[in-house]
Amino acid sequence: MKKVRTRFAPSPTGYMHIGNLRTALYEYLVAKRENGDFVLRIEDTDQNRLVEGTVDIIYDTLNQVGLHYDEGPNRPGPFGPYVQSERLPMYKKYAEELVDKGGAHVCFCDETVIQAQRDVADKTGTPFKFQDPCHHLNENEVSLRKVSEAYVIRQTILPGTTTVFHDEVYGDIEVDREILDEQVLLKSDGFPTYNFANVIDDHHMEISHVVRGNEYLSSTPKYNLIYESFGWEKPKYIHLPPVMKDEQHKLSKRNGDASFQDLVAKGYLAEAILNYIALLGWSPDTNQEIFTLEQLTQVFSVSRISKSPAIFDIEKLTWMNGMYLRAMTLEEFHNLCLPYYKEAIHRDCDLKEVSKILHQRLSVLSEIPEMVNFIDTLADYDVTMFYHPKMKTNREISILALEESLKVYESIENWQSVDEVHQKLAEVPVRLGLKNGQIFWPIRTAVTGKQFTPGGALEIPYILGKDETIRRTQIGLEKLRNSEQ
Repeated sequence: MKKVRTRFAPSPTGYMHIGNLRTALYEYLVAKRENGDFVLRIEDTDQNRLVEGTVDIIYDTLNQVGLHYDEGPNRPGPFGPYVQSERLPMYKKYAEELVDKGGAHVCFCDETVIQAQRDVADKTGTPFKFQDPCHHLNENEVSLRKVSEAYVIRQTILPGTTTVFHDEVYGDIEVDREILDEQVLLKSDGFPTYNFANVIDDHHMEISHVVRGNEYLSSTPKYNLIYESFGWEKPKYIHLPPVMKDEQHKLSKRNGDASFQDLVAKGYLAEAILNYIALLGWSPDTNQEIFTLEQLTQVFSVSRISKSPAIFDIEKLTWMNGMYLRAMTLEEFHNLCLPYYKEAIHRDCDLKEVSKILHQRLSVLSEIPEMVNFIDTLADYDVTMFYHPKMKTNREISILALEESLKVYESIENWQSVDEVHQKLAEVPVRLGLKNGQIFWPIRTAVTGKQFTPGGALEIPYILGKDETIRRTQIGLEKLRNSEQ
């Protein structure tokens, strides 16, 4: 049986699009499910669109999510080089050979000739398809003109029977040859187009399965004609449904939609992103949603890939990211949070205790600054925050709660012990014969000035420290005493 080999072939033209990363993931899974090879190839034939530094972004992204390739530009293998611009002589050789085989021809037409035909099509309201006058040139005419004129090599598509190919997701696809345009294969500067280079490279790198977006379904018959002209074996095709922003629009960096780098910068974990995008267009045969990459490799099946577009749901990703955070050990979680604490917390406090109150509540790391901003600063707040119908608090009870908490704070000598602070505060409602909420809601309100915080009355005073906790409690008491309920 032929070894399964897939390739991820991005163009270094910008950040890692979520759809591109999903394609890389599926290519990896198709290969690794069968103990095959996953290849990275850089397709830089469109020199005008190259963005400096993008190749490093590709390397970094694949490394971050654990999609380790077996061969690539920085991981030499037997089929290199793995950058298309380093393979130019080979493309020219095969383009000229394809001309000899009748699968391509030399074309001298410039854009003015093409535009003239496009204008006629627009005026007559007919679909535009370039009719190349260079088809009629004989070998002598071509040889003479090549000496002094710029030219391209264009695919030749002769009238014939309907082309049919099989896709592993969409089944058998039929395309009428009459609608296939004769695409440029080799440009006048000697660079191949994507449409030609990917066929040559896939053959030479022994790629067995081509995994790509379904926007290439309509081009696949043209690629197959090239395979047939050379007498080469065609790969298996796996075309993927698009990843959509909503029901009408594809995800697009151009439209401001998040790239992988954007999501990481916002505090999403690489492994959570990878897990989530695995489910964009594929589903397991169980209800399981949380998968490691190793588990995905074991359960992934092309037969479970959907034909329908997948809509990117940031809320579902946020939920999944929270599941990953909560599954971490406290130590792992704490180390992950430390860079955010350095930016958000400037008061001297026990950061490990901050991590304890955040661990089971945080969904995205970028939420940290807003969740902990009360530690540095007590914001001005309305006294009505003390009054909570569900907690059954009022002005009188709130004043009592704060007065009693002040007595507790003053009595604690060892503020370095979170357990002592916790224990003595916990005794207050019991001693007063009140419900926990009646005491703890006013305490937490006074020390944070916020309606919602990750920790409560038993944890936050310890984090703030004795002096700051007393200061804030006294401010709360003053607000209450000067108010009327």
